[in-house]
Amino acid sequence: MYKELKFFFYLLTIFLFIFLSIKYYMSDNYKKKSYRKINNNDEKIISYSKKLNSLNSDTDNIIQYIDNNKITEKKKYFFMDLLKKND
Repeated sequence: MYKELKFFFYLLTIFLFIFLSIKYYMSDNYKKKSYRKINNNDEKIISYSKKLNSLNSDTDNIIQYIDNNKITEKKKYFFMDLLKKND
């Protein structure tokens, strides 16, 4: 008898917890609060972004294009010689 009551109260507690949690998170009051909080965060982001300093770009005309046809010198690689020296 005692075990059945204990088991019943455990189940009752679990179901009440689940029911009340769902009821709270589906309520209009919670939806209003969450919307206000999201909206408030958006406003904060906008206000902070207006206060930020922006840096001017100093990377204009940095890229230099090189013709590969003009380069005649090719580096010679001695891979096998490097292996022999280390042995």
